[in-house]
Amino acid sequence: MRPYRVSLCWLAVAFLPTAALAQEYKIVPLKEAPPSAVAAEIRGALATEGYKVVDGQGKTYAELWLRKSIPASEKPSGTKGQIQFPFLAEGELLGALRFVDEGHDYRDQSIAKGVYTVRYGLQPVNGDHLGVSPYRDYALLLPAAKDSSLADVPKKPLEERSAESAGTSHPAVFLLQTAPASAGAAPAMVHDNEKNTWGAVIPLNLGVKGAESPTPFNVQLIVVGASSA
Repeated sequence: MRPYRVSLCWLAVAFLPTAALAQEYKIVPLKEAPPSAVAAEIRGALATEGYKVVDGQGKTYAELWLRKSIPASEKPSGTKGQIQFPFLAEGELLGALRFVDEGHDYRDQSIAKGVYTVRYGLQPVNGDHLGVSPYRDYALLLPAAKDSSLADVPKKPLEERSAESAGTSHPAVFLLQTAPASAGAAPAMVHDNEKNTWGAVIPLNLGVKGAESPTPFNVQLIVVGASSA
């Protein structure tokens, strides 16, 4: 895979190294407010409680707080080409995440323990990304200390700030997918035996333009495991 130039190859972030995949994982409620490391403007837009991913022994690997209402241009109605979530805007805030220990992305980049914002992004369309995913939807991690506004972040600074999360020239991203019907009610964890990945099925509350109240919509965030591409 080519090194980072202007366009970036986006791959799924894994909370743990591949050796840890023999573990069982679950997602449970976190009755704790978003951390103070998140800027006040963003923290005020997040839910007052979150979720945490834990292993079979109950050890926490990551904690996640979702935005109370995520602006959406329309109600979900299926994919459009290679985009699964066309109702979301690139650079839009989805939530915040805290690693309680060092994290690792799909390229085995280390992501330091700490707090990050989570924003929606689209993988670039070029030859560098063939085989990574049939879809372009991802969620990027940005250092919370460098993300203080609810406003959408333009593509270039979005990618550059995300790369700072890994301390490299490559962004830190999560693979974002539609939630499988087999997952049941959110929150839930889904194990893909073939790819040996674990996905967290979480509910996004979409503030659809013109709607009186948020529309719940489940998505799957791959949190453990790596693509073979």
